[in-house]
Amino acid sequence: CAVDMQALRHFLLALQFFTRIPVTGRLAQWVGYSPAMLRASAGHFPGVGWLVGAVGALVLWGALRVLPGGALGALVAAAFSTLATVWLTGAFHEDGMADTADGLGGAVTRERALAIMKDSRIGTYGAAALVLVLALKLALLALLAQERGAAVAAAVLLAGHVLSRFAPLLLMRALPYVGDADGSKSKPLADAVPRGGVLVGILWSIPALALIVLALGAFNTVAAALLWALALLGMKRLLARRLQGFTGDTLGATQQACEVAMLLGAVVVWPA
Repeated sequence: CAVDMQALRHFLLALQFFTRIPVTGRLAQWVGYSPAMLRASAGHFPGVGWLVGAVGALVLWGALRVLPGGALGALVAAAFSTLATVWLTGAFHEDGMADTADGLGGAVTRERALAIMKDSRIGTYGAAALVLVLALKLALLALLAQERGAAVAAAVLLAGHVLSRFAPLLLMRALPYVGDADGSKSKPLADAVPRGGVLVGILWSIPALALIVLALGAFNTVAAALLWALALLGMKRLLARRLQGFTGDTLGATQQACEVAMLLGAVVVWPA
């Protein structure tokens, strides 16, 4: 029972860190905080994805039920769903993706790239990446809803939010942290993600993988898994080559890349 309560504290801490959901007052006092707790909360990233994905899936399914059918209706429903998840997370991951694109978009040194990523202003590469990634999400979600129906699209969206948040855990285990050790709020959780945290992430992710199988069938599940793995591997190789490690921003970029990859895998078709 004590272990369950501690796990709940870690989950609520992750929820507070990665969403707008308030954990305040007596609840916040009960949860507590320490750098060690924040590190332990990393395993619950996919658990946060269950909540964020559920909100997005509910909005998508509801909008598809009340809006006119066709491609335009599906696109509007996808926009409402994406708006809901972006608001709920405070665009946390999208901001990381834009900062990563700004830092790594040009042919600059490692030190210059890290400095650019710490700048709060968005540049050309970041703006382009933000627009293109959001456009891909909207188009793929709308296509999935139109071709496979509201229930399948909602299930894939939910599972995608969970599984894309498992990818940063593996990145944190594979690469060292190279961000601003003194100024980054993600430093405590990135410092040393324990193996137990990865195991917790796996436990959160297994039901999401089963949901993908039920929603998509074997072919598209394999396609989504392969593209997810390729996105993660591509980010790992890019970060190892350009930065020799990862930062908090690049974790957000990895989540975004893996989310888009899974949506793409969900809509690909076997060539005739």
